[in-house]
Amino acid sequence: MSDKLHRFSLENLHVRGEWVSLKTTWKEIQKTADYPEPLRHVLGEALAAISLLAESLKFDGSLILQIRGTQPVTMLVVQASSEGTVRAIAHWNGELPKGATFNELFGAGTMVISVENNPKAGQNKGERYQSLVSLDGETLADCLKEYFAQSEQLSTRLWLAADDDCVAGMMLQSLPPDGESDIKSNQDHWNHATLLADTLKDEELLTLDAQELLHRLYHEEDLRLYDPQPIKFKCTCSPEKIDSAIYSLGEKEATELLKEHGSISVDCEFCNTKYNIDDIDLKRIFIEDDSFSLPNTPNLDGSKTLH
Repeated sequence: MSDKLHRFSLENLHVRGEWVSLKTTWKEIQKTADYPEPLRHVLGEALAAISLLAESLKFDGSLILQIRGTQPVTMLVVQASSEGTVRAIAHWNGELPKGATFNELFGAGTMVISVENNPKAGQNKGERYQSLVSLDGETLADCLKEYFAQSEQLSTRLWLAADDDCVAGMMLQSLPPDGESDIKSNQDHWNHATLLADTLKDEELLTLDAQELLHRLYHEEDLRLYDPQPIKFKCTCSPEKIDSAIYSLGEKEATELLKEHGSISVDCEFCNTKYNIDDIDLKRIFIEDDSFSLPNTPNLDGSKTLH
């Protein structure tokens, strides 16, 4: 199992954590677009981050991290499901400067972290929760650190790394103190755990397995490593979602597109799957119009390339 996530706990430090490494999944995602090096690096880090964040939450649905940039990168989206699947995409304009920093890539952008719960039985649309994240940090990990520091959640840090062959990451999270007397000791334990983690080099994150890496960092601590959980690339596009996207255009516009081009082509940018809608499909879609709901976020279902 090359793509996996391990949960672990530093029981004497009252800290829990996760480690993730993705190789096959990362290679599958890179096949969908020829990403320039600096963007490829950030996209890989975001993929590791969303995998770690999704595992730390208890939810049934999807966790989405979306960055809307100004220039030259206009959009980056990574998505993880509660079933252990991930996907990713980014859009950019022109040639990216070699070695461009995180801020140089996105400019005055914004980042949103969303949780989309799966709809309950009899419902077409699940609930959505969103949090706006500042892009003031110099790296994605810095931005997420500030996000957790400003929220009411537990102290949380991420360490992220990516190259052409692998993306990897580690997350630490302080557990709630048992009482007021433990607040100071908890802070001391947290400082100790993160100080050791700050010695991590990218090469170690990318090449060492969880057991060896954690042993190097925390061999003097009471470490418990849990069984690995698989992570894999999977796109959530489907003929049903494409039908819904066509329906959202309206029958008049969809019919005009069909007459102009002979068919409507819908490309999923997440996995490069191409869907073609002909006149028979169009009649079916609008005859069965009661079965469709409008897509929540068209650019997240990867089906907005219409021609």
